[in-house]
Amino acid sequence: MQDQSAVPAIHEVDSRHGYAMLLMVIGSVAISFGGLVQRNIEVATPWQINVYRSLGLIVAIAAIVAIQNRGRFFATLMSVGRFGILAGVLLAGAGLSFIQAFTHTTIANALFIIGAIPFFAALLARIFLGERLRRATLVTMLFAGSGLALMVVNGINIGSGFGNLMALSTALCFAGFAVVVRYRRQVEMLPSLLIASALIIAVSLPVTGGDLTLPLNDILLCLFWGGCLSGLVNWTFIIASRHLATAELTLLMLIEFALGPVWVWLFVGEIPHRWTLIGGSVIIASVAVRAILEMMNQSRPEQTPGQPV
Repeated sequence: MQDQSAVPAIHEVDSRHGYAMLLMVIGSVAISFGGLVQRNIEVATPWQINVYRSLGLIVAIAAIVAIQNRGRFFATLMSVGRFGILAGVLLAGAGLSFIQAFTHTTIANALFIIGAIPFFAALLARIFLGERLRRATLVTMLFAGSGLALMVVNGINIGSGFGNLMALSTALCFAGFAVVVRYRRQVEMLPSLLIASALIIAVSLPVTGGDLTLPLNDILLCLFWGGCLSGLVNWTFIIASRHLATAELTLLMLIEFALGPVWVWLFVGEIPHRWTLIGGSVIIASVAVRAILEMMNQSRPEQTPGQPV
């Protein structure tokens, strides 16, 4: 997948690296409230949620693209090319597989498998982009992975083969999406989110039988989830992909898994298992230490794409 037009021969990693990490942390914290939003949805089915969430995301991303590219909205949409379409297809696949995973296997199984995204992303980035992990990133991944394992240790079982397969599909599709976005980081890839949302609606709407009648509360929550929470995390993801290695991008997303149960505990009263809190604390601590060390080392030497990032 490498070519010199998409991946500069010399890639300077400067203070923007720390800035990009901060953006990803903000986005991951925002999307971690998704579980709390879902707990407050009254009657909507997962497929109805998919439709309204995607509508909200389309509106939010279209507005961002229009504001950032005044007078060039449609030209920007077309500029993503075949890689933008591929990114959209992969992200849609991840979103649709995600729903199936949580429907057909245990939450613990799904989270454990989906939590492998940083490792899949690192492998794919090494193969297609020539990105090699810095030792600090690898150590952080291992600690964060162990924290996720602690979170779900009591719920892991054989589960449904189909559900586990869908969780694996989610992880692989999103890892692939991250690699494509990173590869085309010099191109505005936000329109790929519009493609993904449109595909999710196209698949989900027939499953609902065209029935989108929901309480206003449910509709507003779904639109908020898609337009504000998902819109923010996807926007920060695209920006951060220009400065962070693929594994770093996906590693910071584990914050969502760590904080999600905490918000539900604080605002709904669902008391998480102690191992959930311990494992989440390990994830947060691992990412926090990594971020602090990065901020303390704001300038790094120039690197070629094949060198550790």
